[in-house]
Amino acid sequence: MKNSESLKEFQKLNSAQITEKIEQLRKDLFDLRFKQATRQLNETHKFKTIKKQVAQLLTISKSQSASQTTSD
Repeated sequence: MKNSESLKEFQKLNSAQITEKIEQLRKDLFDLRFKQATRQLNETHKFKTIKKQVAQLLTISKSQSASQTTSD
């Protein structure tokens, strides 16, 4: 259920907010990789959730840009 809620929240964002959120999630993913390399990471499940959120945001971003292109 949480994933569908976050997806609904993502769909409400505009393109600038989506870009900002993607950058933040990629930074978080980098930090997780760094923690994993230094053996400080305990929550390995976060890799999957963050990567999934990035993919969802990219999909929403592309669909928004495609709808803007067709409406113009």
